[in-house]
Amino acid sequence: MSFGIMAADVERKPLRVPEGIAHLLRDLIHERTGIFFEDDRMDLLLSKLEPVAQRRGCASYLDYYYALKDNDRGEWDQAWEALSVQETYFWREMAQIDALVEKIIPQWFQKTSQPFRVWSAACATGEEPYTIALALAERGLDSRPIEILGTDASPAALEKARRGVYREKSFRVLPPALRQKYFTPVLDGSRLSEAIMRRVTFARANLLELGEISPLARVQAIFCRNVFIYFSRHSIRQTIAMMGARMVPGSYLFVGASESLLRLTTDFELREIEGALAYVRI
Repeated sequence: MSFGIMAADVERKPLRVPEGIAHLLRDLIHERTGIFFEDDRMDLLLSKLEPVAQRRGCASYLDYYYALKDNDRGEWDQAWEALSVQETYFWREMAQIDALVEKIIPQWFQKTSQPFRVWSAACATGEEPYTIALALAERGLDSRPIEILGTDASPAALEKARRGVYREKSFRVLPPALRQKYFTPVLDGSRLSEAIMRRVTFARANLLELGEISPLARVQAIFCRNVFIYFSRHSIRQTIAMMGARMVPGSYLFVGASESLLRLTTDFELREIEGALAYVRI
């Protein structure tokens, strides 16, 4: 797909910023992605989008606004890449995953043989769902019917996740023994074992698209961590309402340590499980 004049063709010039267009662009991004930039961070938003707009051949942010307004999937793919914060790593915030594998899943299989399903929402390059699969293997639960789905809105992030090759920053807290056990050194990093990779399925999903969330939320556990710190309160309420409407009573929602859903929803009850906090659908 062509996105206009490339950098090699001409020297790029700074994009013009017509009056009021920055806020229009901010509001369109917010409506479509949930990501919100306060007024004092508008320069950051424009700096993230400028290279994408330039590659398309836009002369101003107004041109780029109309390109996004047309809802072209390829154009939004490029925007997602520019806006995505893919800061994640293996073994992050393990208390909640420990609660899942040590308490929640064993209790499930004491009552039923039905599959236990986990959805890792906005999983970026896949370290979180793979961490869940690793923890299950270490707990001896990898033979159980447990389905793990990782989703993200960034096609490039999902491609990296499916490839399963990671650089040093992804291993900052992973115990060395586990890295040695489950990863193999390759030319451009370390590759995760095929056995673990087969445990996780990846798909694209935008958390603000009802049609994409609806078939995913009917699971026993959702991990949506360190996502809402980039959302407005309105977007958080909207996303949680869509998830909660489809989650079954007794299912679990995990958010990041710095995130709270208190005063944002009455669909969930905050509980402590094995020292970890979880929102339980009531």
